[in-house]
Amino acid sequence: MTSLRELEPIPVRDRTMGRILARQAARNGDKTYLLFEGRRYSYREVDAITTRVANGLQALGIRKGDHVALVLDNRPEILWLYFALGKLGGVSIPINTAAKGELLAYFLNQSDAVAIVLEAGYVDRFLAVQAQCPAVRRAVVLDENGPVAAALASRFAVPVTDYAELESGADTPITTEVRFNDRFCLFYTSGTTGPSKGNVFTHCNALSAPIARVGFFGYQREDILYVCLPLFHGNALLGGCLPGLVADATVALSRRFSASNFWKEVRAAGATKFNLLSAMVNILWAQPERPDDNDGILRQTTMVPIPEFGLQFAKRFNLQLTSVYSLTDYGNATVLPPDHPPEKSRSAGKPRPEMQVAILDDDDFPLPAGEAGEICLRANAPWIAAQGYYNMPQETLKAYRNLWFHTGDRGYFDPDGYLYFVDRKKDAMRRRGENISAWEVEQIISRHPAVGEVAVFPVRAEMAEDEVMATIVLRPEMTVEPAELIRFCQDNMAYFMVPRFLELVAEMPKTMTQKVQKFRLQEAAQQRLSEIWDREKAGIKVTR
Repeated sequence: MTSLRELEPIPVRDRTMGRILARQAARNGDKTYLLFEGRRYSYREVDAITTRVANGLQALGIRKGDHVALVLDNRPEILWLYFALGKLGGVSIPINTAAKGELLAYFLNQSDAVAIVLEAGYVDRFLAVQAQCPAVRRAVVLDENGPVAAALASRFAVPVTDYAELESGADTPITTEVRFNDRFCLFYTSGTTGPSKGNVFTHCNALSAPIARVGFFGYQREDILYVCLPLFHGNALLGGCLPGLVADATVALSRRFSASNFWKEVRAAGATKFNLLSAMVNILWAQPERPDDNDGILRQTTMVPIPEFGLQFAKRFNLQLTSVYSLTDYGNATVLPPDHPPEKSRSAGKPRPEMQVAILDDDDFPLPAGEAGEICLRANAPWIAAQGYYNMPQETLKAYRNLWFHTGDRGYFDPDGYLYFVDRKKDAMRRRGENISAWEVEQIISRHPAVGEVAVFPVRAEMAEDEVMATIVLRPEMTVEPAELIRFCQDNMAYFMVPRFLELVAEMPKTMTQKVQKFRLQEAAQQRLSEIWDREKAGIKVTR
């Protein structure tokens, strides 16, 4: 695999956040690192701000190894806290800002957080559970409207500090010794299938994938990387902000993803590259075409995974397509660079040199090219992959068995060594003795011109075996009858894959990272299955 940009080597033992920030500040000085709502922050300024914040945290009693929860929307301060805690040797615990009640208490307790930094808008959520979180001994509140009012502070059972005081900390360099293999953060899984697990990221592995990404995708110092995914999620930090940092580039940070504002923000920032999750791809693709879709401002996008209409998407928006196989639980394993052969565009590329990828059967034996099995990973070098699940030894042992990390995803290699994602193992269905991939059914249904989004999952009907159900969001101002969709499926997929149950909805339940929560769709559908459109009740027979 050829690197499109040769970075000056960064030895593994130098891969700590403090060293990287100092290095990049010295290299780039007044060049803009972060662009946020018209405000520019230079590399030198970011290094200085984060040193002050680190000293401010230290003055509050935060020490190396302490876990600090971050409950903030996308804004510069959450980046400053990641970097400052990294300099100090503290551990960032980014928490989904949708969390409240028992879920918020779970994150705080499961992570052993000793302090919390949160925006004023989330204070009431913390106050509702603070009695359940005795380990949290300090709070910092960020309020855009000014200093934290005494009346608000008095409602806390722990000492409260205004965030502005952190940025007023000393300029003195941090002297704490932080090593490459020290813990940097915990990234929690999205919780689409069960309780969220905290993935332990060291400084080294938080920086190694971004460094590799810059080389294989050819990020240049002139690039502007647009980041709109939430910074409590690994994609935004590891796939956007940190690659921008090590590439000497600029990061244009948005508060959130918005289909209606996406292109406007991209053009305003002059962004050249960005990442898209599959749900975002579907949403943007479903928008009405515009004359300026092909204006060429953006040059490259990373899609995970690349959908069936990926090449059409790239042509419509005049983009280079790239992809990776990556997951929060482990990190970035494969790369599909922009100069890939066109016939490989549906793949996730080849393993990056630091990683091994294998396709294993249920007994952990390797499968030949072309045969689907579980995608399993392991690193070729120490400390460049996630280190297991925090405080979950049984879950860690279950995932890391027979010397491989088991992803729970199914895929296969082609004869040329390119990896293809098939589906989640839990998304696989078995009907009338046939194995069915939910992902494959979704890809076909998404090609119908009226379909904006689709989620496919199994439900249990009268025979107590899997029946295929599809929940669909139509494109704006489009209509379609279920029977027409079934005819489309019959024409484009094997008979046993054709959904029996169909439901048209206005929107899908999603996580903050725009992943469809299939378990919620499945639970709701199972409870009211008799009310949902059923092709068998409609008298439609599927022929072979």
